[in-house]
Amino acid sequence: MKKLLFAFLSLTIISLSVNAQMSAISIGTEIPMKDNAMKDISGKSVSIKDAIKDNGVLVIFMCNTCPYVIKNQDRISNLADITTKLNIGMIAINSNEALRAQEDSYDAMKDYAEEIRLNCFYVMDPESKLADAFGAKRTPECFLCDKNMKLVYHGAIDDNPNDAGAVKRSHLAEAMNELFKGKEVSMKETQSIGCSIKRVKKP
Repeated sequence: MKKLLFAFLSLTIISLSVNAQMSAISIGTEIPMKDNAMKDISGKSVSIKDAIKDNGVLVIFMCNTCPYVIKNQDRISNLADITTKLNIGMIAINSNEALRAQEDSYDAMKDYAEEIRLNCFYVMDPESKLADAFGAKRTPECFLCDKNMKLVYHGAIDDNPNDAGAVKRSHLAEAMNELFKGKEVSMKETQSIGCSIKRVKKP
């Protein structure tokens, strides 16, 4: 038990150290690595470019076990339905490379997606390369892009990750509706709250 706890703490420290040095991509910039193919839970190789629809694409970094993802899992599943109605693509990305042999394995991803009825691509990000390119630090963390692959919103799903019943503003839904209507996104950045992405320390 002590060894497992030490290993977990070590991974957390490594991940926090990496995250502290990282900056997210800026609003208005073209998203990186859009052609990078990753393994989807369907078994197919999928890129962000494959997920885009006429009105853009939502990229959400998530995992299977983060308490904040679990608190938001119904909201994440609902996002897949909202994006479909608004003709916006959606791709969920698991970048927890340090837990790939455990809770965030490919098989565990398939099981979790089925459990929460996640109706979108859910891909594995080897070596956290896409998370590094985006500057993603947490799960869940959202990046909404327009049809030209330019970032228009970055941050949280809404203003209360702990209690869906107490949400006052649904940041991401508002941004998607504005994007769908051809309007400028009024609130472009918010603070995402969640677990750190569990990266593997690179030599």
